Amino acid sequence: MRRLVSETEVRPRQLVLPMFVKEGLAQPAEIGSMPGVLQHTRDSLRKAAVEAVQAGVGGIMLFGVPAERDAVGSGATDPDGILNAALADLRSELGDSTVLMSDCCLDEFTDHGHCGVLAADGTVDNDATLEVYGEMAVAQARAGAHVVGPSGMMDGQIAFIRNALDQAGLHDTGVLAYSAKYASAFYGPFRDAVESQLAGDRKTYQQDPANGREAIREVQLDLAEGADMVMVKPALLYLDVLRSVAEISDVPVAAYQISGEYAMIEAAAANGWIDRERSILESLTSIRRAGADIVLTYWAVEAARWLDR
Repeated sequence: MRRLVSETEVRPRQLVLPMFVKEGLAQPAEIGSMPGVLQHTRDSLRKAAVEAVQAGVGGIMLFGVPAERDAVGSGATDPDGILNAALADLRSELGDSTVLMSDCCLDEFTDHGHCGVLAADGTVDNDATLEVYGEMAVAQARAGAHVVGPSGMMDGQIAFIRNALDQAGLHDTGVLAYSAKYASAFYGPFRDAVESQLAGDRKTYQQDPANGREAIREVQLDLAEGADMVMVKPALLYLDVLRSVAEISDVPVAAYQISGEYAMIEAAAANGWIDRERSILESLTSIRRAGADIVLTYWAVEAARWLDR
């Protein structure tokens, strides 16, 4: 009876697996604050990505961890940089068997940890950052990304990136806009994963957790600029925002179940306080029920296998 009348379904094709690849790594390294999640070598990344595709996940979102950083994040636009090189590896290995996505942001590549280029007064220079994002998006698309994911929350980033891709002849590359990205306290484990150099916070360009209407305005701006998909991040703490976005969006809506959400469930399960599998699947169902067409989750492969058994 439950199966017959169930209103919300989670399928493997709706799940996207975020993955990390680190330059110079000799063997995969587990991230202490994210049990079960690895920083990959280029070789182990390829193997794990194949396993993800075989499990049926809908896509992979790739993040790079460079060996060296500088003030302008030059490794992000280098065709031989770790992220672009790994994208080329995956596209060669996987072809079009899954949707290959890439993080189009500078925070992993800067020595100050911010998502953009800094002005002389130490604030993020929005327009100078857009120039780098355009170069970065073109480099990622040429390396093999089907979709670029600008996550820096710079004003005008979607239109600028779309124009840069089109001018480079990369008309078929999609843009997943991180439209409503909040200045959350729950990003901590992710910053461990990418070895972020950030001191301070990103409140000047990420959204205030108290604001909901602002998220709708940001989504509307990104839709007007040509976003192919829009994102709400984090997911579980912002299900109300996700529902509001889903009601107005005429493109697919994604939600990112972030590192802190992952870590909380893993920690509670490890202590025997909750049932791990049921909790994971319930959390994914709640995100889908709120309106997400696509869910980025570190449990994508494991959940896909559960859902198809």
